[in-house]
Amino acid sequence: MFDFNDGNGPVPAHQHPNGGGWVADTASVDETAYVGPNAWVTGNAIVFGDAKVFGDAKVFGDAVVYDNAMVFDNAMVVGDAVVVGNAKVFGNAKVFDAKVFGNAMVFGDAKVYGDAKVYDNARVFGDAKVYGDAKVYDNASVAGNAMVFGDAKVYDNAKVYGNAWVTGNARVFGDAWVYGNAWVTGNARVFGDAWVYGNAKVFGNAMVSGDAMVFGNTMVFGDAKVFGDAMVFDNAMVFGDAMVSGNAIVSGNAKVSGDAQVYDVKGSISDVLILS
Repeated sequence: MFDFNDGNGPVPAHQHPNGGGWVADTASVDETAYVGPNAWVTGNAIVFGDAKVFGDAKVFGDAVVYDNAMVFDNAMVVGDAVVVGNAKVFGNAKVFDAKVFGNAMVFGDAKVYGDAKVYDNARVFGDAKVYGDAKVYDNASVAGNAMVFGDAKVYDNAKVYGNAWVTGNARVFGDAWVYGNAWVTGNARVFGDAWVYGNAKVFGNAMVSGDAMVFGNTMVFGDAKVFGDAMVFDNAMVFGDAMVSGNAIVSGNAKVSGDAQVYDVKGSISDVLILS
């Protein structure tokens, strides 16, 4: 008998022959798998293949850990979570119900939950959260206090960090960065080498791409597009079907809307309203 401190009191359990960690009799652990002396596997959890659970890690509920996956330090894998392939969950990270696979890593105090998926070479760390039906994959990273949720996707070499949110059906990809307190939501797309940061918001069907930079308290929304080497910042707004491109700079309290196009401007456009 062993008390896993899960509120069920002492339950029938045994020490795994490969590592000596405690395994509830209701759980299933292959002889080839390793469960370290301070690690626990309980509930209906399954650990098989060459998977390793060690440190003070806990795997419980209906969680599955297999192949060469590792769960260690103080990490927890719970509920219907699946950790597979060469994936690693460590630090104080928690994965519940979600899937982590490939060569992905979830660490620090990060949480991945719901129907979220983190895979390929993706990294989720710090205090970041990935949840809902969100996906983070390829070589993407989500860090700091950032949150990726809803049906959002972050992929390629994209980075989301700070207090940024990516949500809805938004996509952040390529070598794009979203950070600070920025939001990317709705059906928005941020890609290429674009940066969205500060308190900027990109939403609706808006696109920010190329080497564009959107920051400050800016809003880009509707079907607007900001691309090339354009910069939109301060309290500026670009919306409707407007396009800002080339080397254009839109700042201050400027508003660009309708079918307006601003491009290759010498100097900057500030505190004006441009309609088309």
